[in-house]
Amino acid sequence: MLMTKERRPRAKTLRGWAVNVLQEAGAIHECEEHGWAKDRADPHARERAIDLARRDPPNGVTACEAVAEVRDLLDSVGDTCPECPPDQA
Repeated sequence: MLMTKERRPRAKTLRGWAVNVLQEAGAIHECEEHGWAKDRADPHARERAIDLARRDPPNGVTACEAVAEVRDLLDSVGDTCPECPPDQA
């Protein structure tokens, strides 16, 4: 049987692509109630995301640019949802 590599969904922006990579690697997840991205604080997942970005950047983007976008997004995401009350976070 012919097997093909499953591609991640095509994102319209580099930022959207980076979100998909981080979710695929398990580095971020969404707040169930509000939809904000939350950092899982998993160093192994972060490294997987950076490795994915380096190995498979989107068309027209260099590996360095892809890794930079993933790192930038990781730096901008917190581990709590800004809309959840502090006792729920």
